[in-house]
Amino acid sequence: MRMISSALAALLLILPLALSAQRYENGLADKTIVLIGNEAILLSQLEGEIQVIAAEGRGVDRNTRCQMLENMMVHKLFLNQAKLDSLTVNMDNVEMELQQRVSSILTGMGSEAAVEKQFKKPLFKLKEEWREALMEQSLAQQKQQEVMSSAGSATPSEVLEFYKSTDESDLPIVSTQYKLSQIVLYPDQEAAKVAVKERLLDFRNRILKGEKFSTLATLYSEDPGSAIRGGELGMASKNFFWPQFSDAAVALKEGQISQIVETPDGFHIIQMIKKEGDMFNARHILLKPKYTSDDRIKAFNKLDSLKTLILADSVTFQMAAMANSYDLKSAVSGGLMADPNTGASLFEKDQLKPADYAVIKDMKEGEISEPFESLDDEGRSGNLIYKILKLEKIIPSHTATVEADFAIVQNIANRKRQLEAINQFVKEKQAVTYIKIDDLFKQCNFEREGWIK
Repeated sequence: MRMISSALAALLLILPLALSAQRYENGLADKTIVLIGNEAILLSQLEGEIQVIAAEGRGVDRNTRCQMLENMMVHKLFLNQAKLDSLTVNMDNVEMELQQRVSSILTGMGSEAAVEKQFKKPLFKLKEEWREALMEQSLAQQKQQEVMSSAGSATPSEVLEFYKSTDESDLPIVSTQYKLSQIVLYPDQEAAKVAVKERLLDFRNRILKGEKFSTLATLYSEDPGSAIRGGELGMASKNFFWPQFSDAAVALKEGQISQIVETPDGFHIIQMIKKEGDMFNARHILLKPKYTSDDRIKAFNKLDSLKTLILADSVTFQMAAMANSYDLKSAVSGGLMADPNTGASLFEKDQLKPADYAVIKDMKEGEISEPFESLDDEGRSGNLIYKILKLEKIIPSHTATVEADFAIVQNIANRKRQLEAINQFVKEKQAVTYIKIDDLFKQCNFEREGWIK
């Protein structure tokens, strides 16, 4: 099931977002430890961030607190300027992020009661605090992005100058890259889907006649994580599942069995166990389409024939892909594979599906693979495909150069410009903004000068 998840570090700036202002017990009073313009940082907010670090298993000492406080002060400088510039918050984005945060915490803790016990506040109050923090984060990030954008993009001549002035040891190592073309065939998906639906209908009828849902889930469900628990998923927010799954589940009454539900993971039947607000616990049986040996033989024979024609120079790989490949995105380019997000045609090992890399890792440039099974771009086991690959080009691992890796070098140059713009912004705002730091933290060895006045 789907679950809804140095200099560079300085550039990205950790914008703090405390889960809540912690209330101190045993009479220890909270206090303001920093004022930046009209923005305050409370001791409880700093300790809230430190609690997160400690919960992640990282060591915490005085230096950790000083580093975190400086991150928070930089955040407040951006926030203070964003308000002075009258920037506005996109409340739709804030509410979406808030919902995701609440869903994640509720799922992790199991119930609203558990959350309220942990934070010692009612959920509605926590939502108010988290919403306000997200609004502040949105404003600060907008201003940060505005400052970074003001740095502009390095021109080709500036990239070349940057490259010449940068020590080779400071340039990244580019992993081995592969340029590939493919011809893809699909199995008979409709027949496989019909077979899965018929099997699930049989399970549903057996359950309605008295067999236990949990027993059938344990025996037959193809979701191993829940099958060992009789198909039970555990209490979770509806936002943590595919919308089709959640919609079908929340429409059920407790104990009721759904009709067949299709998601990108396959086909399900669902039994509702318990609902609580936007959360629910349910059982499910997941089955994925299975393809026959006849599908494989038929596809492999056709791919073999195409490869034979290509090797005999009766047709080019590009023409064969355009005429025969079922993957339309690559077929229009003569089979050339491209990253769907960036459009780049060079792939590193980790960007390739395991089945694809296993085939091409020992090939030479210009070779065409034997037919093999792989997965579609979604990478799910129910979406089997058959293909042959042509290894167009191999670029061995190397230190980035401006000639071969212009985009990479330009990106590094741009990040340097952005970092310089951020540092300049912070320096200028430190000089003209009222800043008062509590004596508790005046001995901190801050990375940036200008905080203590």
